[in-house]
Amino acid sequence: CDHQEAYRETGAQAVSYTTGVPAMIGAKLMCEGAWLEPGVWNMEQRDPDPFMRDLNAFGLPWKDIEFRPLDEVAPQQE
Repeated sequence: CDHQEAYRETGAQAVSYTTGVPAMIGAKLMCEGAWLEPGVWNMEQRDPDPFMRDLNAFGLPWKDIEFRPLDEVAPQQE
């Protein structure tokens, strides 16, 4: 997240933006019923797909990068 771009857009620093947007998305998903069921749940226990889509829609784009296992790219030490 670019601090200058976040400030131009919101008048707040990027740390506030990257803290507030995910919290807002979680509340939005609860209000829409996507993340609403009885009990106490951690965010990680919910379906991540609508959350990840909303991150892109609300200005926090992400991408999935696959790496090869370390033992395939680094020499083994004995």
